[in-house]
Amino acid sequence: MKSTRDPRIAVVGAGLGGLVCARVLQRHGRSVTVWEREASAGARAQGGSLDMHAGTGQAALCAAGLLDRFRALARPEGQEWRLLDPATAAVLPAQGPPDDHGEEDRPEIDRGQLRGLLLDSLTAGSVRWDRAVSSVTPLGDGTGRLVFGDGTTEDFDLVIGADGAWSRVRPALSDAVPGYSGVTFVEAGFDDCDTRHPGLARMVGAGTMVAMADGKVLFAQRNGGGRIRVYIGFRGPEDRQVAAGVDPGDTAAVRAHLLTMFDGWDERLLTLLRDNDGGFIRRPVFALPAPHTWEHVPGVTLLGDAAHLMPPLGLGANLAMLDGSELAQALVTEPGVDDAVRAYESVMLPRSAEAAKDCAEGLADLLPPAGA
Repeated sequence: MKSTRDPRIAVVGAGLGGLVCARVLQRHGRSVTVWEREASAGARAQGGSLDMHAGTGQAALCAAGLLDRFRALARPEGQEWRLLDPATAAVLPAQGPPDDHGEEDRPEIDRGQLRGLLLDSLTAGSVRWDRAVSSVTPLGDGTGRLVFGDGTTEDFDLVIGADGAWSRVRPALSDAVPGYSGVTFVEAGFDDCDTRHPGLARMVGAGTMVAMADGKVLFAQRNGGGRIRVYIGFRGPEDRQVAAGVDPGDTAAVRAHLLTMFDGWDERLLTLLRDNDGGFIRRPVFALPAPHTWEHVPGVTLLGDAAHLMPPLGLGANLAMLDGSELAQALVTEPGVDDAVRAYESVMLPRSAEAAKDCAEGLADLLPPAGA
């Protein structure tokens, strides 16, 4: 028999997975509070474009009642995938990421647009901004205590850690910490490309362009509003640029270092390094040990990157959203909170272990380790 008491549920982190979880709970009349350390929804840029997969991200949006609104914003043409020869910039006859569900199965959307859609769908006041969580303590009676950065506390029937790679909730369940994968991406960008960089816009096309050789890769990805986002990937120590005497904050020095690394590539591809608007952002790739599992602890669970941080190869956001929707639906349908969390974890943990394995193998294929 289901409990008639509405459980107190806290979601830590206003990312995509946490917001989907909150939205699905509210659709079913459940109360939930989302705690976010950032000061506001616009406190920082939200990153690039995401492809929403039918069986994961789109399934979560369907559970959230937002699929039609998503489709109105999404860009099906963004699924286009081009592989270029690094020496000539010629388009090679290669297929893009596998797609078994038809040409509109993985439409693209900017992460910021998707997050805004989810935020707008929540009851006003659901997200408590500027409320950093420092830790979580399971209380032994099936509840969990949030400890905030200012020292105050609140108790909940369930604390859901949706707070990303460096989760403050994870230590309540696991000693695991993300480790450096050996791969670093450097991000760059171009604004108003069709007008200001028409040659680059034609080379990239409507979706994603990739060129790779000798343990290096260039990604260029169309975003909304005429922006192209570039990711420059390579293997090496996490402090490679510093060890080479390059100040990461010195745009000219970083550019010169990258051009040396990609010496011999076609000049049209090197425009991705020469002519970007603004500077470069270094993004070393971290991942949790795979498989990452834990012994069930009543009152606390994890979703998304907090549970299964893996290399960014198109699965992370989709899995986080699926986690959030499935956990919320379990909380609505199972007889109690602990039953719901156990049911959710029994599905999520093996699924994420398989996905993490696939992502690790994909990263090794994209940028093979030395001697591979």
